[in-house]
Amino acid sequence: MASVNGRKIYRTEVDKYYANQTAGSDQQPAGEQAVSLRLSILNELIETEILMQRAEKLGLLATDEEVDRKLNEIKSPYTAEEFNKRLQDKKITLDDFKRDLRRSLTRDKVLNKEITSRINITDQDVSNYYNQHKSEFNLIETQYHLAKIVVSGAGNGQVHNLQNDKAQNDAEARKKIQKIANRLDSGDDFATLAMNYSEDPETSNNGGDLGMAPESALKTADAATRDAVMKLKPGQYTPIIPIVNLATHQTVGYMIVKLIAKEPAGQREFSDPRVQQQIRQQLRDRREQLLKAAYYESLRDDAKVTNYYADEVLKNLGAAQ
Repeated sequence: MASVNGRKIYRTEVDKYYANQTAGSDQQPAGEQAVSLRLSILNELIETEILMQRAEKLGLLATDEEVDRKLNEIKSPYTAEEFNKRLQDKKITLDDFKRDLRRSLTRDKVLNKEITSRINITDQDVSNYYNQHKSEFNLIETQYHLAKIVVSGAGNGQVHNLQNDKAQNDAEARKKIQKIANRLDSGDDFATLAMNYSEDPETSNNGGDLGMAPESALKTADAATRDAVMKLKPGQYTPIIPIVNLATHQTVGYMIVKLIAKEPAGQREFSDPRVQQQIRQQLRDRREQLLKAAYYESLRDDAKVTNYYADEVLKNLGAAQ
């Protein structure tokens, strides 16, 4: 379907990812929607192949030992039977899974060497930002820094966590959220559990972090959530809270909310270490995102890419393939 510097990407590989991404969906894509999804998958595979070839030149390909260590870490919460069932549900083999792990670990190594490790946010950068955006740090009302772990009882939809872990029904959702609550009570890290198991597409990839919310926003939440959160001290988390559909009054999922910090109203001064850390992280994240986008574009410009499938779609004037 495409080639990158002479290395071919075959239809069978695109079809595997296509089957994986549409597994469990009540309505399968058809026509132009199916073509669009295949084009998107193929584009990701092209970018991945470009990065893997760069990793080869840099000597940064993930080793078998690194892949096996990560695999064992991912498998640890499951029995062998449970893990194999998860692979079957996603329509992939263990070799497919290990290949994706190798690619993911390799990508992280390359981007860390080429981008992340080179970013330097100076004290002057932080000071300049504060002076130019001082009003951002003047809190009109008390702010709550919250994070959440969400488990949904609905079996459909895309999975958005590191373990590709999705409850398929209410019984599985209750069992899963209870297991998470037990691990929290045993001292496991909230953010790590969120990244591995939370099913919230917006927050799972950053440890469930919801950022700062004003007290007035809490007042618009349902009574159970508001009351549970208002009782928390920084570092504490709520009991399991049912998520209820207001229209049907049916329970559609469960969540646990953590209060990371509580900020009183008023001007936060630059001398506050938390202010400096917040600015530094914000500037770093922004710069990292920009440089990664530029890096991918630069690598792609240097690569010889031929997208046969895109040519085929154009040739057929967008007809379903």
